[in-house]
Amino acid sequence: MLVFGVITLGVGVFLVADPEETLKVFTVIFGIFLLIDGILAIVAAVLGRVESRALLAVVGVISAIAGLILIKKPFQSLTVLIVILGVWLVVAGVARFVYAFTTREGRGAYLLIAAIDTIAGIVILSWPHPSLKTLAVIAGIVFIVRGLIYIWAGWSLRRIIKSDASGAALAR
Repeated sequence: MLVFGVITLGVGVFLVADPEETLKVFTVIFGIFLLIDGILAIVAAVLGRVESRALLAVVGVISAIAGLILIKKPFQSLTVLIVILGVWLVVAGVARFVYAFTTREGRGAYLLIAAIDTIAGIVILSWPHPSLKTLAVIAGIVFIVRGLIYIWAGWSLRRIIKSDASGAALAR
C-alpha cells in the first residue's frame, strides 16, 4: 500500500507540474501496452489451444489498433483518455462508497477516497470543454491526495504489523 501511495503521489505531482507532457507520455505508454497486449492475444489465438480463438483474435486486433492510434496520435487521444478517466473515477468512487459500508476497518478512508474520486470524476465529465491541462491538474490533485492517503495507510499498517510482531515475540 505504501509503494502504491508513493507511485500515485508521483503521478499526481507530474500531472500538476507538466500536465500536457505527462498526459502525452502516459497516452503513449498506454498505447504501447495495448499494442503488446494485442500482439500477444493474436499470437495466443493462432498458436494457443483455447476454445474462443476467434474472439481472442478479434480482441487482439482491436487492442493492437487502439494501441497504434494512441502511439501515433497521442494529443487527439487525450480527450478520450480524460473522459475515460472521469468515468473511471465516478465508477471507482461509487464502488468504494458501497464497499465502505461492508467493512468497519478503514471505513472513513474508503468514504474519503470515494468522495474525492466521485467528485473529481463528476467535475471532469461535467466540463469537457476546459483544456486538457486543467483536467490533468484536477486529476493530478486527486492522485496527490489519494497517494498521501495510501502512504498514511501504509505507514499505519506497518506500525500495526510491527507492534503485533513485537507483542508476539514478548509473549513467547
